[in-house]
Amino acid sequence: MDNNNDKQLKGFNNFSKFLLIYILIAFFMFYMYQYFTTQQSVEISYSQFKELINKDKVKSCSISEKYIKGIYIDKNGKKRRFITVAVNDPDLIKDLEAHHVDFSGKITNTWLTNLIFGWILPFGFLFFIWWLMTKKMRGTSGGLFGFGKGRFKVYLNEKPDVKFSDVAGADEAKQEIREIVEYLKDPQKYQRLGGRAPKGVLLVGAPGVGKTLFAKATAGEAGVPFISISGSEFIEMFVGVGASRVRDLFNEAKKLSPCIVFIDEIDAIGKSRAFNSLTSNDEREQTLNQLLAEMDGFDSSKGVIIMAATNRPEILDPALLRPGRFDRQIIVDKPDVKGREAIFRVHIKKIKISPDVDVKKLAQMTPGLVGADIANIVNEAALLAARENRDAVYMEHFEEAIERQIAGLKKKNKVISEEEKKRVAYHESGHAICAYLLPGADPVHKISIIPRGLSALGYTQQLPVDDKYLLTKEEMLDKVVTLLGGRAAEEIIFGSVSTGAQNDLSRATDIVRALITQFGMDEEIGLVVLEERSGGRFLTSEGIISQDNKISERTKQLVDEEVAKIMGECYAKAKELLLTHKDKLKMLASELLTKEVINEDELKNIMEGDNGD
Repeated sequence: MDNNNDKQLKGFNNFSKFLLIYILIAFFMFYMYQYFTTQQSVEISYSQFKELINKDKVKSCSISEKYIKGIYIDKNGKKRRFITVAVNDPDLIKDLEAHHVDFSGKITNTWLTNLIFGWILPFGFLFFIWWLMTKKMRGTSGGLFGFGKGRFKVYLNEKPDVKFSDVAGADEAKQEIREIVEYLKDPQKYQRLGGRAPKGVLLVGAPGVGKTLFAKATAGEAGVPFISISGSEFIEMFVGVGASRVRDLFNEAKKLSPCIVFIDEIDAIGKSRAFNSLTSNDEREQTLNQLLAEMDGFDSSKGVIIMAATNRPEILDPALLRPGRFDRQIIVDKPDVKGREAIFRVHIKKIKISPDVDVKKLAQMTPGLVGADIANIVNEAALLAARENRDAVYMEHFEEAIERQIAGLKKKNKVISEEEKKRVAYHESGHAICAYLLPGADPVHKISIIPRGLSALGYTQQLPVDDKYLLTKEEMLDKVVTLLGGRAAEEIIFGSVSTGAQNDLSRATDIVRALITQFGMDEEIGLVVLEERSGGRFLTSEGIISQDNKISERTKQLVDEEVAKIMGECYAKAKELLLTHKDKLKMLASELLTKEVINEDELKNIMEGDNGD
């Protein structure tokens, strides 16, 4: 339990402080004893010492290897202590005997001084430096001798102030998790029919979709203890620490049952043991093995639910995902347009907005963005409004925040020559006109020639009317024609092309290659899959796996020829569209050079207006 860990850590720290204080006090007292013993004696020269002997003023003395200490009578007849440096004087003993001085020899014993200054202080200093260096590594694991203690957080009386009402955009996942909460509140409802709660619930989704937020909402709704830990906190440089912390975590969970245990980023310890045998990590594997054993060893009927989150499910060990461990995998997907609208409504409650803010339009302007992105957009819009000393956050602030999120910061001070600016205007106009004319392309929302981000000198923002999960061949080809429209416009107006189309060409080539090799839409290649996207059962990653060992060289050559052929056909179609509407192209580019930004209504007026010819 976290409270026990804190007590152990606090106790060890208090003991360390007291021990250090006692050592310092002892050292100080020893030093002061040495200091005052030396200061109470009058330091005299050896010649003065001999003179005092001859005058019968010295009563007693003790002779050591380095010093001679004793008592003499001063001018006032009072006894005083003296000290002088011993020298090699063969007649000293004869003189002392002749004047009846009580003298004795003294063996100098410096073992204590040597022990303190030669051993204790140097090694103590080295120990202190080592303790400081390993303090961060130990973190809150229980001090110097508590590496194996769990570093989890336990919420007992205080719980996260997040409810299901604060989670929007993933209703299906919310319903699945709500069932877990209901089981913890009323287990008899499910057990009367012989059912049992799942031992483990794995939340899977892209970064920022709200997996951790779901876990906090579960804790806020369930009313049971909530134990939270990150997967990376199990791993240390010391072998066996991770397994020990897993045992500590589950022991605590059994004591607090019914409860919820949440492991964030479980892929840190749950990576497949066969994922890369050449770079195996014994400590991580021991931790995973202990986790698997513990999940088998406890009874879910006692109300201990294990929740975990990951955005890399494809690398998890299969043993973690089998029934009896993480029985239920819940996909927290990217929100659709209705989900994004709900997320916007949750976040704008915290700020003061203007009546002109259209939340539905904001949701349409943010396809593909997740909850974390939307939260950042709302916050950025509020900051922009505050910077301008406005009384509320207006629609223009949200639009600027969205453009910052998608395209980067606006760079009005970036120096661009008039010739380059003109080329950028025609390039973006080419994209916009092709998108406007082609039925399969997404509608144009805004055209801008204001530089943004690292390399974008301009951009054409297209917004889908609705979220699409399937694309036809015609829609994919229309997207390619739109991407190539910028380069085609440059060639028509200037008779040459620039490097500005590099990103357009890359995206267009990816679409055409996917059309041929992944979706079987090319007549020459046929209904075969030559490449497939890497990924697990839950998420689709961006990586492409080519089945090189199953493809002949002739097929590879044919694929390359088909890609070049389709790209050429799409480019010819883009040029044909722009040549047919060359007057619109010039009007739109001229308007862009004047205003720098054109919205969808202005584009529509130009495309549907009368030329005056």
